[in-house]
Amino acid sequence: MAVAPTTAYLMLGGRCLMNCAFCAQARDSQAGALNLSRVIWPEFALADVLDRLPEAVTQGAIRRGCLQVTVTAGAFEQALGIVRAVKAASGLPFDVAILPRDIEQVQQLLAAGADHIGFGLDAASERVFRRVKGGSWRRALDLVEETAGALPGRGAVHLIVGLGETEREMVERIQWAHDRGLTVGLFAFTPVRGTHLADRPPPELATYRRMQAARWLVVHGWARAEEMAFDEGDRLVRWAAPVPIGAEAFRTSGCPDCNRPFYNEQPSGPLYNYPRPLTAGEAAQAIHDMEVEIEC
Repeated sequence: MAVAPTTAYLMLGGRCLMNCAFCAQARDSQAGALNLSRVIWPEFALADVLDRLPEAVTQGAIRRGCLQVTVTAGAFEQALGIVRAVKAASGLPFDVAILPRDIEQVQQLLAAGADHIGFGLDAASERVFRRVKGGSWRRALDLVEETAGALPGRGAVHLIVGLGETEREMVERIQWAHDRGLTVGLFAFTPVRGTHLADRPPPELATYRRMQAARWLVVHGWARAEEMAFDEGDRLVRWAAPVPIGAEAFRTSGCPDCNRPFYNEQPSGPLYNYPRPLTAGEAAQAIHDMEVEIEC
């Protein structure tokens, strides 16, 4: 492999009851049944996973586990069982990306051994949420906020750049999440054949670089969304920060040790999220690609 994953990514469930327009597992998707984003997830028996995982952990090859759960009948109860089994077999830090029914289900997953619960908010605004995900925006926000308030540091949100939001909307949503103590994982929209958004292009690299930099500044407390300048089209054009943008800004973001190699991009590039440390040349190019004024 060009870059090995440092997290063991597992997926539970079949075709989802939800119908997110970008997702290969959506109810009406025509994508392959084993697809999620660009990645094919081959099937393994849980017993085989539990047998091999401890060795990978002992060797230091795997440092975290993450369970992606589609909305299917009985998925929550199965997820609880998998969390308990993985923790018992390996003690591996383990996260669950799931659509919980309520705060009680969040608490049950954490009690079973999950470190973080990942909420696939995906959209930066209600306008985009209604178009690409459906359902209640207010309910989605309320559950995330309830989790953040009741269980500090245990919630994470996933945001996808390129679904039709403005850069201002994305930066403000990142700030909203950070202010509530939520981990923010940033993804680039990836068109997948067979989904409703298969013909939509991925975000411009300059846009994604600006959003990566903004997230990096916000989560480190070096800048706030309201201090950044946007043009008439709500494109980020300027900020002031006490430090220059570092190469880490362009690494895969989210929970610790989550590097998601090539989840959003082809190995031939361009790399939206670097799954490894950047070279000096790559870092300089990423900063150049932002096309934004920086005041330090």
